[in-house]
Parts: sequence; C-alpha cells; structure tokens
Amino acid sequence: MKQFFSFVLKEARHILRDRRTMLILFGMPVVLMLLFGFAITTDVRNVRTVVVTSQMSPQAQQAVERLSASEYFTITATVATPQEAEQLIRRQRADLAIIFAPRHEGLQLMVDGADPNMAQQWTNYAQQVLVNRSSSVITSKLLYNPQMRSAYNFVPAIMGMLLMLICAMMTSISIVREKEKGTMEVLLVSPVRPLMVVVAKAVPYLVLAILILTTILLMAHFVLDVPLVGSLFWIVGVSIIYILLALSLGLLISNIAQTQLVALLLSAMVLLMPVVMLSGMLFPVESMPQVLQWVAAIVPPRYYIEAMRKLMIMGVGIHEVAREVTILSLMTLFLLTVALVKFKTRLAD
Repeated sequence: MKQFFSFVLKEARHILRDRRTMLILFGMPVVLMLLFGFAITTDVRNVRTVVVTSQMSPQAQQAVERLSASEYFTITATVATPQEAEQLIRRQRADLAIIFAPRHEGLQLMVDGADPNMAQQWTNYAQQVLVNRSSSVITSKLLYNPQMRSAYNFVPAIMGMLLMLICAMMTSISIVREKEKGTMEVLLVSPVRPLMVVVAKAVPYLVLAILILTTILLMAHFVLDVPLVGSLFWIVGVSIIYILLALSLGLLISNIAQTQLVALLLSAMVLLMPVVMLSGMLFPVESMPQVLQWVAAIVPPRYYIEAMRKLMIMGVGIHEVAREVTILSLMTLFLLTVALVKFKTRLAD
C-alpha cells in the first residue's frame, strides 16, 4: 500500500508541475461557465421591436407601454404600414413587428424567422406581454425557471461535458505518455501490481475532477445565480459515479491507443461530438430522429445531465433519478470490466 501511495504522489507531482495542464484543467471550466452563463445565452433580452399602426388608439397605446416596460423588448420605431416594418426587418434593423389592425380588429406579429427557436421565443414572450391582464384569459405558470434563464439549462450540461472530457481524455493521455516514453514497462515491473499502477495514475485525476466539480458548483450558485435546490450530498454522489465512469472510459482508450495523438483523436471523436450533439446539452433528445435517439441512448453524459437538472434545478429526491443513476452505474461497471480485462490481456501478450 505504501508503494501505491508513492505512485499516486508521483503522478500528482507530475500533474502539478505541468502548468499548461493545470491551466487547462481549471481555466477551461471558468471560461466555459462565463461564456455559457453570460455570452452564449438563449435568454430573451432587448428584442428590437417596430410598432405598426395608422393611428394610436388607447388600446394600442397601452399595449406599447407594456412592451416598453418589459425587459424583453425595445421599441425602435413606429411605422404606418406592414411593408415598412418588413423592410426594417429585412435590413436587420428590427427583430419583431407588432401590427395593430384598423378599427381594433386585433393585432399581428411579424417576426424575423432566420433563427426559428428564437423567433418562437420572441413570439411567445410578446403574446404574454400583450395580453390584456384585465380580461378573462388562460395564463401560464413556469415551474423551476420562471425567468427562463438559459444558465439553468447550460450549467448541468457543462458539468457533464467537462467532467467527461477532463477525466477520460487526461487519463488516457497520461497512460499513453508513459508508453511513448518507454517508462510504462519500468512501472509494470515494480513491486506494485500492474493494475495498481494504472489505478494510481487515475487517482489524481479523480481528485482534480472533484475540485473542478466544486469550482463549477460555486460559480453556478454565486456567479450565475443558479439554484442548488436538491441535496448537495446526492449531487456530489451522482457526480462521483459519473467521474468513475469517465475514468474507466479513459483507461479503455489508453489500452487501445499507442500514441498521445491517437488517444487525443479517439477522445475527441468518441467523447466531444457525442457529448455536445447527442447528450441533450444543446438539443432535446426527444426532437431528434429515431435513429439518433437510439445512438443517444448509449451516450453517458445524457443521463448525468438529466440527473443534474432534476437534482439541482427541480430539487427532487434521489428516488426520482434512480433510472439515471442505475444506467450510469451499469455503464461504469461495464466499461471498467472491459478496460481491466483488455489491460490484463495486453499484459499476458
């Protein structure tokens, strides 16, 4: 056991000496959190709005005042005809036009539909703001995220992406680096069993992943104002299962790759694209074609992101994420078994 901890300390010192690696490990989460929290956002803010009306009736005036008072819309112009409003939208000087029909016969929304998702959001927001609240209408109530802030959606997704990339990619590259230098054979003939050598190299990345998880949670709560409604114990517990899964995947990649470049390419192809495109990070899995939904079913970050959204944002108990936790645990067991069997097979060869 003493030799095992010696290997762990050796790998930890090697990581700490590499300033570029430390910068990537702790700089990337901070940068991505700030980007997704403030810059890359789907929040509706300051939509450039044109009012189309031949004469400003009291009802139209009240509607315009409601739009101006909201934080979502900015009235940029008032024109007399829909054609003028359309020209402003075509010239990218407006995003939305509110067309008041003559003789109070209703209104029409004209929206820049180049981005269908944002166009739908602008339309929904405008309809909610323009509703005459004194009339008898059906109103809606948004649970868990009443301000519809995109950070609530992105933070669990960033956690899933970063923990997977850092644990799997860095672990695989670390082990393959020893192969390239020819030092892996020296380590394997040491008094410590070969399997313990590999585990010892993964332990520092487990500790680093927990520190990165802590950094993300602190930034999410205190910088981005994302609530941690659920149990912090279960948030960390499920995250550790996911980290072990990522480390197992990194070990498997290290068994396949012979060079750091191959390990990096495998990690990028196997991890980066599926995580971004098929995990539900950016696009709902339910909206994908059936074939892609089948592929998404074997992407581990999908279940972790779903679990974190439920635990962090919705505040449910662990029994409500039992399905996701079970799938992640089975995936971890499977990947770890395959990686260890393949590792022993290579040693026998």
